[in-house]
Order: sequence, then C-alpha cells, then structure tokens
Amino acid sequence: MNAQKKFEKIIKKNDSLVCLGLDPDLQKFPSHLQQSEDAIFEFNKSMIDATHDLVATYKPNIAFYEAYGIEGLKQLKKTIEYIKKSYPEIPVLLDMKRGDIGNTASKYAIAAFEYWDADAITVYPYLGYDAVKPFLEYKDRLVILLIKTSNPDSSMFQDMEAGGEPFYMAMAKKISKWPEDNISIFVGATYPEELKKMRKLFPNKFFLSAGFGAQSGQIEKAVRAGVDKNGGGIVFNASRSILYASSGKDFAQGAREEAGKLRDEINKYR
Repeated sequence: MNAQKKFEKIIKKNDSLVCLGLDPDLQKFPSHLQQSEDAIFEFNKSMIDATHDLVATYKPNIAFYEAYGIEGLKQLKKTIEYIKKSYPEIPVLLDMKRGDIGNTASKYAIAAFEYWDADAITVYPYLGYDAVKPFLEYKDRLVILLIKTSNPDSSMFQDMEAGGEPFYMAMAKKISKWPEDNISIFVGATYPEELKKMRKLFPNKFFLSAGFGAQSGQIEKAVRAGVDKNGGGIVFNASRSILYASSGKDFAQGAREEAGKLRDEINKYR
C-alpha cells in the first residue's frame, strides 16, 4: 500500500485529521519519567498508546532527537519501530526538512526511507527538481514539499515578489507541473488564505499543515481551506498542546483528552 492510500485509510478509520507531533523535551516530562534511561521512548510509547485511535499519523521531528545526541536517535528508532509493530496502519511522518544537491539528497532519501522507514518526510524544494527527485523515486512514500511555512517571518522571503506574484506561489506553480504522483504539500494553518490557494492548485494532493495549539492557527478557516472535495486529504499537526497537556502521572490521559478535543473541533468543519 502506498503512503497516500495509507493516510486515506487511517483518516477514514479513526475519523481524524490530527497529526500528533512527537517532539520530546525532557524538561517538560513528568518528574517520574525524567530519570529513566529510556525516558524519551517511554514518553512516546505512552503518547502513542493513549492516542492511536484518535490520530491519523505520528510526526516525530528529528531535531528533538538529535538534540540528545546518539542516544536520542536511538530513542527515535525505537519509537518508529514501536509504531510499525504495534499500530502498522498508522503512517509515520518523519519531519526532517531536508534540502541539498542531488548526490547528497540521494543519501538523505536512503536514510529517510530505508533506515528510518518513514512513510512520508518533509523536504525543502527551493533547490529545484534535481534536489527533490531522489526522494520522489521512492514511489510508495510521500514527499511533503514545504511551500508556505507557519512561522511569523515566513513572509520575509516566501512572499517576495517573483514575476508579479509571491515567490511561494511561483514555486508552487512550477511544482504543479512535476509528473510524480507522490508529491505532497505543506502550508501552515496560520495562513488559511494561502492554504486555500494551494488546495485549488493541488486539488488531489495530500497536504500537511501545522500551527494549531501553540501557534494559534485559525481552525475553522484552515480546515475549510485545506480539505479536499471528500473532506480529507490533509492532516493538521499539533505537538506541545497535546504532549504537555498534563505534567502529572495522568499525562497520557491528559494528552488523549486534548487529542480528542482537537479531532472533534477539526471535524466540525470538514
């Protein structure tokens, strides 16, 4: 099963467009976990077990593991292996944000899809087609191209004029002509108008969005702008607002409640 079909199937099964970002921060963990040798994995496992019927995907951001060195990366590997073994129907979206010349990109692609075994990854398209192509050669995986990011200063360069239109739009139009079926699109939920434009340009592509919760994206506007004609075709990431909803021993239950609330709120506008 290719990645897009895997996403579509779990969205239907769990009736959810929630992407849970597994972004561990030891300082925010419940105190009883902080001294554990496998604290990151144990925390992630608790999050996964508590939310597996409420989400459409898990999105570990590799930076949060690299920050803890080799041990952090080992914990990431254990986390991905746990999802694959225990909940194989749920896609793993590895947030790597890679972007480099072709020869280097091919090695990043091997790491992402063969070592980490991700179903989807994030890639910067700014270097052009030859830098994205090595990822796209993995036909059964999704390559999520960052078009318009959710951070406040995204307009600094992404909105610069390029031929009478914003650079992100000019870039997106070029990408829309690329022939591969496994291209996916990222637009931040903090920019619902831009999200609407991208959905019109890519009516059948799968989307990732973010900015709910800690970044205060406008849920109704973003959902209505981002869903496809079937009310799906997109997942909305939330990390901190769910992971750290509670800092006590009930932290997993707190996360479950918050994930359920977000799922239900999103579903109002599908």
